[in-house]
Amino acid sequence: MSRQFQTGCTIEVEHSDESLHAHVALDGEPAMRPGDAIQVHGDPIHVAFGERRTFRRTATVTRASWIERTWTRLTAGLEFGELYDVSFTPRRTL
Repeated sequence: MSRQFQTGCTIEVEHSDESLHAHVALDGEPAMRPGDAIQVHGDPIHVAFGERRTFRRTATVTRASWIERTWTRLTAGLEFGELYDVSFTPRRTL
């Protein structure tokens, strides 16, 4: 089984008085486990104050090894389904 796979994703970003957040939803909603990492690819996202926008991107999911999952559970102290990492990587421009 491969430790990495690519999938599409939807990113919702809000920048307002009520909230400043970014939510990532992976296509097909694959089960995420402690220590798994998601890297979202594409151009930088800019949302002006008072806006809420939705973007489509490609993401790479890297599955944690057994030891990484165990270590994450032991050190984080959070619920099982809440332990994963999301990062955004802007596309390089020449």
